[in-house]
Amino acid sequence: MRYAELQPGMVAVIGLPLDENSSFLHGAAQAPAKIRKVLLDGSSNLCAESGLDLGTHPGWRDLGDVQLGSPEAPLAQIESAVAGVLERGARLLSLGGDHSVTYPVLRAFSRYYPNLTVLHLDAHPDLYDELDGNRYSHACPFARVMEEGLVRRLVQAGIRTLNPHQRQQARRFGVEVLEMKDWRGELPALDGPLYLSLDLDVLDPAFAPGVSHHEPGGLSVREVLRILQRLEVPLVGADIVELNPLRDVVDMTAKVAAKFYKELVARMLG
Repeated sequence: MRYAELQPGMVAVIGLPLDENSSFLHGAAQAPAKIRKVLLDGSSNLCAESGLDLGTHPGWRDLGDVQLGSPEAPLAQIESAVAGVLERGARLLSLGGDHSVTYPVLRAFSRYYPNLTVLHLDAHPDLYDELDGNRYSHACPFARVMEEGLVRRLVQAGIRTLNPHQRQQARRFGVEVLEMKDWRGELPALDGPLYLSLDLDVLDPAFAPGVSHHEPGGLSVREVLRILQRLEVPLVGADIVELNPLRDVVDMTAKVAAKFYKELVARMLG
């Protein structure tokens, strides 16, 4: 990857085209290319709602996809690629891929940000100890993160599939879970530095049909944008995961992902 282009304080975007750890359906590996395509398709501009124009701002680079050429070790390859960005002093937006990518990303972040807070927006808590015999499933990344003590604090919002096992896991690891049934539009006070993990199925399927696991009763696009725009602590990294272009309708969900892409890069630059 073109790490030499990065200077401290810049924002790097990398694609993580991995869906080997998906359950139910595959397709998320196609997401980074699809998000880039709709971002640049000419149907809208590159301005974030803050007014920052990514089309003219020199402070960010899209470094392309991590080449996952070794099927037996994609998580290690992702961790190494992320470390290459962070050692340059840059901030990072990762485009998944399924949610399993967040575990190696946070393994790298933990070396540079030992007191990291994670805000996780998702329909699912992703705290399974294992799923279908796979401890690295996209349903398990935050169990691995918390077992290894990679972050200081994990706050989850939008959750609406908390079963007894995952509820027990949340208690075990001290995870702060804001279930959707209790959502009143406000997050607890967050500490920095902050990492945001944004699973697109946090959205109600009406706004995001292009995901593998439709879970009715979620957030709206505007509610998620409001969360992003009201963050008051330094945002040092983020990921957008679980777009499945094979299930999308006229690129609707890909366009939402591209919108979040712009807002997150602008937030990290700001």
